[in-house]
Amino acid sequence: MGSGHWSTDVYSAAATYRAASGTSAFAYSDSGARTTHPDLDPQGVFMRESRDSDDHPFSTPIAVLFDVTGSMGTVPRVLQTKLPQLLGLLTRKNYAIDPQIMFGAIGDATCDRAPLQVGQFESDNRMDEQLARILLEGGGGGQKRESYELALYFMARHTILDSMINRGRRGYLFIIGDELPYPQVKPREVRTVLGDELRQPIRVEEILEELRRKYDVYYILPTAAGWGGDAEVLARWRELLGQNVLELDDLDAVCETIALTVGLGEDAIDLHEGIADLADLGSAAGTSVGRALAPLQRTAAVRSAPFEITAGQSGNKRL
Repeated sequence: MGSGHWSTDVYSAAATYRAASGTSAFAYSDSGARTTHPDLDPQGVFMRESRDSDDHPFSTPIAVLFDVTGSMGTVPRVLQTKLPQLLGLLTRKNYAIDPQIMFGAIGDATCDRAPLQVGQFESDNRMDEQLARILLEGGGGGQKRESYELALYFMARHTILDSMINRGRRGYLFIIGDELPYPQVKPREVRTVLGDELRQPIRVEEILEELRRKYDVYYILPTAAGWGGDAEVLARWRELLGQNVLELDDLDAVCETIALTVGLGEDAIDLHEGIADLADLGSAAGTSVGRALAPLQRTAAVRSAPFEITAGQSGNKRL
């Protein structure tokens, strides 16, 4: 996947039509749907693909998976309204070559109808369509844990990236949430949700080690979320991802945070330049983004080669 080009005009026309017709940007979920949309159902999926093409010969995969339980349910609505800014920073500011974006959603496999939803990697306005099909279930089990580890498993074993195959460059995976992962990937849940057969559970540390062969992994925790600022949540994710845990005090700045993180990872900008770009675009997010990304700026000089990373380190370098 990943052909075609993003058009702000197409996005604006769709938004104008929705406003005139009273249609929601999340028409599937707001229609009263109670199950995962077929296009986002991970059951039986072999691979989600980020491929090079004539349109995009140097694809940069960017996956954004967000918790849709409880207070986190507003995240996709913010993402949807800020898509033009995200694509504008990535492309017009040259933060990433040929970005291909996948959106997905995370719930709780112990109790939710839609514990995992995964779209395709897209380069054009189909990414907006993928967001429109996400079920904003708003569930969760109430135990300060969601099935992030199930999402990590899917991304590790059910995505294929030409950037990695052809150029040895990992993609970017952003998880936006406010709770803990479960300690293990459980065979029963993998079978029920994905259709895979596992012989035994996989510790979350082990699946992350496998995942980081393909992706630089970041966890964004909005401080205004239900468990925002929680010491236990922060400590666990920092144990897993090191400085790649980003506390964001303005949820409206999530797209800018993603874009500048990619720009830093691609060595296209430093943090000062990125914040200046936000000001040029008229964004007021610079202060919040600067605070969130300060840990990355402090460690920007410490980047390891592909396949030789430790927890939380980024391994992409510009070619």
